Amino acid sequence: MAEPRVIIVGAGPAGVRAAETLVAAGLRPTVVDEGRRDGGQIYRRQPEGFARSSAELYGTEAARAEALHATFDDLRPKIDYRPGHLAWNVADGHLHVVHDGSAEALPFDALIVASGATDRLMPVKGWQHAGVYSLGAAQIALKSQGCAIGRRVVFLGTGPLMQLVAAQYRKAGAQVVALLDTSRLWNQIRALPKLVSRPDVLAKGVGLAASHLLAGTMVRRGVTPVEIFGDADGGVSGVSVRLASGRDLRLACDAVALGYHLRPETQLADLARCDFAFDAATRQFWPVIDEDGRSSVPGIYLAGDGVRTQGADGAEIAGKLAALAVLTDRGRSAPTEQISRLRQQRRAMERFRAGIAEAFPWPHHLAAGLADDTVVCRCEGITAGELRSVVHDKGADEMNRAKALSRVGMGRCQGRYCGHAAAEVVAAATQLSPAVVGRLRGQAPVKPLAIRTRRAAP
Repeated sequence: MAEPRVIIVGAGPAGVRAAETLVAAGLRPTVVDEGRRDGGQIYRRQPEGFARSSAELYGTEAARAEALHATFDDLRPKIDYRPGHLAWNVADGHLHVVHDGSAEALPFDALIVASGATDRLMPVKGWQHAGVYSLGAAQIALKSQGCAIGRRVVFLGTGPLMQLVAAQYRKAGAQVVALLDTSRLWNQIRALPKLVSRPDVLAKGVGLAASHLLAGTMVRRGVTPVEIFGDADGGVSGVSVRLASGRDLRLACDAVALGYHLRPETQLADLARCDFAFDAATRQFWPVIDEDGRSSVPGIYLAGDGVRTQGADGAEIAGKLAALAVLTDRGRSAPTEQISRLRQQRRAMERFRAGIAEAFPWPHHLAAGLADDTVVCRCEGITAGELRSVVHDKGADEMNRAKALSRVGMGRCQGRYCGHAAAEVVAAATQLSPAVVGRLRGQAPVKPLAIRTRRAAP
């Protein structure tokens, strides 16, 4: 009997643990990863020849990063590892990939999508100026290139990632001008009953927050972003916010790191025709999965931040569960005690995730207050006013119709960075829920392909 063809998309925490579990069961999975090296975003490995220590790169998570890297190094000869491969479509039992301009369709019996997450962003007037980065991009610059996005950096948004990246920048020697948080301290206090489900992680978060105060970094909570100042020649020059007291604060800077948590990379799940459901707590659509990661489509499994943003250790658990689900569904023996223990751990992760969403809420109300000349879609230069116009003048009360009539989400990022905010703008303009307005549907290719892309030789 032929061995099942199992493909894993992503070599981050979820993908590595899924591969480890399958290899332990005697399989040789194919691991497709867009990155040049393993580790994903959170444990991204620095390029060959760079010599920063794990402690410098990963801080309190250094030991976990080293363990994951060591596991993957041991797995390399036991898997079909394909770095630098962009997975751009799923159709008819094949994963379509492209590498160095060469396209290939890989057949599979089971597909584990561990595609990770990207930043969730809310536009602010002036965010199209050079020098405005997402939090993830700011972190990539530090990890992959050993450089900061600016000399005087303001961090604007909310969530643990903002605290983490700001601490990494400060440790690297960059000047962190301020942390401007849209959430209030009361949000975090109210979420404590959920957050204590993972006391070790909560303690790390408290320690990060305290480190900024001890370093004398300006921290302001409950702010309302007003504008990022700058021009086409010089880029960013400053940031203005309204404080909780109602007073306006303007700070000089040459870069802004912006972000509001993460959003799962769900495009491949969408192309695989997986069912989605709206999550009212976070105001976004997520793929539907069972407790082990099975999607609504037989043979498609979803794991890690690509389906639920539960953090790196939560992703590791999800990757193991998805791999065990593959084994079970293929008639292979899977340890029931291990599955039960992992499910229990995942439930704790889910409770903590709900606490994070409550402690650092997505500021959806800001979309209604965006000035008409605020750019929402940076790729296409579409403003909030243009979006409202297609709603009021052309009846675009659904996101894909708004996309067709305005071009929002048609640019290089395919709506990754504007889709959620655009949905909030349309929802506010129509006075409908985002659950009714809907989401931008995934389109192949999920990321742009070079014109020179050719079919691989047989």
